[in-house]
Amino acid sequence: MKIIKYLFIILFTFNFNVYANINIEFENWKKSFKKVALKNNISEKTFDKVMSNTKFLPNVIKYDRFQPEFYEDTKTYISKRTSEKKVSKGLYFYKQNSSLVKSVEKKFNVEQELLLSLMGIETNFGTYVGKMDILSSLATLSFDQRRSKFFTNELLILLNLIEKKQINYETLFGSWAGAFGFFQFMPSTMKNYAIDYDNNGSIDLKNNEDAYASAGNYLNTIGWKVDEPCFLRVRLSNDIPRKYLNVSAKKLHNKRKLKSYNKYIKNINEIDNKYQNLQVAIITPDKDIIPDADTLNPAYIVFDNYEIILQWNRSLRFALAVCTLKDKFKYELQ
Repeated sequence: MKIIKYLFIILFTFNFNVYANINIEFENWKKSFKKVALKNNISEKTFDKVMSNTKFLPNVIKYDRFQPEFYEDTKTYISKRTSEKKVSKGLYFYKQNSSLVKSVEKKFNVEQELLLSLMGIETNFGTYVGKMDILSSLATLSFDQRRSKFFTNELLILLNLIEKKQINYETLFGSWAGAFGFFQFMPSTMKNYAIDYDNNGSIDLKNNEDAYASAGNYLNTIGWKVDEPCFLRVRLSNDIPRKYLNVSAKKLHNKRKLKSYNKYIKNINEIDNKYQNLQVAIITPDKDIIPDADTLNPAYIVFDNYEIILQWNRSLRFALAVCTLKDKFKYELQ
């Protein structure tokens, strides 16, 4: 028992020292980052007010290393996010906000079922927007080396929005990765696409009107095409060259007209001929994620609209889930 007690004390002391050292390094990083911020038009007053209480959040690093997109198989990931309960909750939200949803659909030429789907998957229709201190989250990820450049840029953008009084920093609680509001906008997305739809002089992404219109504006601007498909499930023949298969969401390769892939698709007779001249890519999302996954199953042909969702969140599974839930809402709202 004494040996176990001593081992526990040693382990506790070691972890305490590691955590203390990280906090010291983080505070030193903040001093260096302050110089960068001041060079990027952030006043010292704003920086000190906003950043003085930011902390290193070890859980953020854990979440960054262990995202569900990186360990759940496609079937599990999609089924969790497109359940009948989710559909029911979305239909209730639609009933309460149908005028807003329809007006945004008409103004921005983006289907109402897509907007419902994105809000449902991102925040369960505004009921879970995250409780993390976004400034501390972004600072932690900027301090961390894995994706420091990306998150440093996002943090600088957010500080500029605060500097210009476009965002109230005291409301900035959201996801571990720094996303905010009902549609989980990153700071760069806020800057480029968020709009004051209710014309009250400020943008509030935890307000249905501003949030919905901002999402519609974003999707319209980056090129969503109304009434075009997102993906279709396919069965591939064993002789398909592996170079045609996409296993990563970073950049889809070997995009070509669907008809050029016909000979490799076993169920091509089930696919409408009107899609034959549309550009598609083939994805097999489980292959590089799930141990011992079948190389060719599941497999999907994906269209331009699928890549629009990838711009929202660069995850093969996320885009499949969004489009699946979208189709369920379309069926219910017919």
